[in-house]
Amino acid sequence: MAFTKIFNDPVYGFVSVGSERVFRLVEHRWFQRLRRIQQLGLGSLVYPGAIHTRFQHALGAMHLMDKTLGVLSAKGHAFTEQEREGAAAAILLHDIGHGPFSHALEKTLVPGLHHEGLSLAFMRALEAEMGEPLTTAMAIFSGKHPKRCLHELVNSQLDVDRLDYLTRDTYFTGVHEGQIGTNRILDMLDLAPDGGLVVEAKGIYSIEKFIVARRIMYWQVYLHKTVLCAEQMLIRALARARELTLDGQTLFASPPLLWMLQQPAAKVAVADRDFLEIFAQLDDSDIWSALKVWSKSPDKVLALLATALVDRRLFGISMQNDPIEPQRLADLQAAAQRQWTLSPEEAGYLVFADKTANSAYNRQLKNIRIRYKDGRLLDLGQATDELNMSFLADPVVKHYLCYPKNLSV
Repeated sequence: MAFTKIFNDPVYGFVSVGSERVFRLVEHRWFQRLRRIQQLGLGSLVYPGAIHTRFQHALGAMHLMDKTLGVLSAKGHAFTEQEREGAAAAILLHDIGHGPFSHALEKTLVPGLHHEGLSLAFMRALEAEMGEPLTTAMAIFSGKHPKRCLHELVNSQLDVDRLDYLTRDTYFTGVHEGQIGTNRILDMLDLAPDGGLVVEAKGIYSIEKFIVARRIMYWQVYLHKTVLCAEQMLIRALARARELTLDGQTLFASPPLLWMLQQPAAKVAVADRDFLEIFAQLDDSDIWSALKVWSKSPDKVLALLATALVDRRLFGISMQNDPIEPQRLADLQAAAQRQWTLSPEEAGYLVFADKTANSAYNRQLKNIRIRYKDGRLLDLGQATDELNMSFLADPVVKHYLCYPKNLSV
């Protein structure tokens, strides 16, 4: 009797796991931790319905991977059972290296480390602990597998990761402008002679809509100015907590969070099993618990940041196309020094300027290729007659200034 486990997903309906080995990964405590990490970080402060998790996203991406391999198999491309299991494991574990609040604290708890590096370290540790070979999964994840399409389905500009998060995030935020034709896109996929993914020409309009939807979702959801400000406030609250901890002050924190705060600056052996065990104990609840206690901290800076996040009294933010005027930033920081009797360094935690950027389609990465009936392969930018690809591919840079709304200038 074939092995099957079924999950009821609000986006796709029934999602099945057809491999006992893959299901053991789902059951592992490190993967179950993803239930306690919100997919959109602090996005629910703006979109109340956006409380879905990395766990849901990983299962959804695995479902789309299985569906895509079915489409490609029907078009004459063979995949072994080992390759199917490896692809399922690779996409299932692609986000296992995320820390609390997903991307918001990506380079804060472990400075300078991308979650993909941690995900690969977790895969190696899972293989050692469970005795399950993840060699194929790691080769697919790292782009070393001979069938390049498998890696492209995990990480490219048209991967099942992006297809799921756009579909799922649109559903839970209610931002209908971000809707894409996921099923249509999958049905239009095929392989080029070099083994890479291509889109049949009749699917080009679905791809155009996908690119536009991604741009909309970035500026309306992922980089929404209020979400961006909240995330920067959280980053600075953690930075202040680490500064105080390294200065010898005792702060409330769960044991794994306290351990992270005590690390000076990324002198961490990521492949070390002890580090992975500590990191895997962290989730959103560690941060919220700490923030609630820190809101009563005698340190004014930490208390202001923590209280604003817990009570959702977020800072004001102004965004513009040009860099923030240095004098404007200096004047606001000086006002913060006066109002709360702070040093210039402390005022910098409360009044700060930075920039963010995004492009909907990066022509420097693995391009989306369109295949015509005569066999020609064209990059999306050459094939489309509707989109201004220069407009969508050029990075959009926005500068922002954040400051407490009750700051008296």
